[in-house]
Amino acid sequence: MAQSYEDRILRVLRYIHDNPAGDLSLDRLADVAAMSRFHWHRVFRALTGETCGQSVRRIRLHRAAVALAHSDASIEEIAATVGYPSRHSFSRAFTAAYGDAPGAFRAKGLHLPPLALRDPKELLMHNVTLRDEPARHLVTVPHRGPYAEIGRAFEHFSALANSRNLWPQLGPVLGVYLDAPGEVPEDQLRSYAGAEYRGDGTPEGLEPFALPGGKAAVLTFKGPYAGLAAAYDSLFGGWLPQSGETPADQPCYEIYLNDPRATAPEELLTEIVLPLR
Repeated sequence: MAQSYEDRILRVLRYIHDNPAGDLSLDRLADVAAMSRFHWHRVFRALTGETCGQSVRRIRLHRAAVALAHSDASIEEIAATVGYPSRHSFSRAFTAAYGDAPGAFRAKGLHLPPLALRDPKELLMHNVTLRDEPARHLVTVPHRGPYAEIGRAFEHFSALANSRNLWPQLGPVLGVYLDAPGEVPEDQLRSYAGAEYRGDGTPEGLEPFALPGGKAAVLTFKGPYAGLAAAYDSLFGGWLPQSGETPADQPCYEIYLNDPRATAPEELLTEIVLPLR
C-alpha cells in the first residue's frame, strides 16, 4: 500500500516538472494521482510537507528564476513557459517569492558574462575557506540532464524519504555533480540528489554514492539556486588560480544548509565543495 502512495506522489511530481505551463490545478493533479481531490490534497501534503499549490508555485518560479538568470527570453515568454497567463500575474507571484520583480532579479546579474568580458573583481566576490571534509555515504536519486533541472530528482528523493520515514537516519542533503558543463552536452550531464545516510544497507529505490572526504575548498553561497553557476565561476575562475591549490580527481558537490520549502530564496545557503589534492 505504501508503495502505491509513493508511486502516486512521484507520478504527480514528474507531471508538474514536465508540464509547467499546463493545467496543474488540484483537480488535474488528483486525476494524475487517480485519487479523489479531497483525499489527494491530504495525502500529498502529508508525504511532501507542502500543499499541491505550494509545490506547483515553487517549481514554476524556480524554473522562471533559472530562465531569467541564464537566458535572453523576454519576461512575457518566461511567464508563459511556466504557466502564468500575463506578465502582471507572473510578476506578482515572482516578487512575492523572490523579493524582487523579475526585471530587477535579472538585473542583479546572477549569470556572469563570458570570461573575456568580465571585470576580474567579479570572480572574487565570494569567500572561500579550506577544511577537511569527512567521508560520506550517501543514498541518492540519479539525474541526467541540465544541472538546473536536478530539482526533479530532489523532489523524488524527498518524497521517498517522507513516505518511508527515513529522515531520522539522514544527515545533510547534498547534490553531487560529476561532469563539467560546457565539456559535456547538457542532456548528458550526470548528477545525484540525496543525503548522507546513517542507516544500514541502501533503501530500496535509492542508489548509494560514496564521497571519500579529505582536504577541500568550500564556498558558501547565499541566495537563490539560480545563482549557483556564477558562484562556481567565482570559485574556479577567481579563487582557484590564485590559491596555489590543485583540484583532486573527484566530483564537486553541494551541501544545502536550509530547506527551500521553508526558506525565502534570498536566504538559501549552499556550500559548494571542491575536493583538493
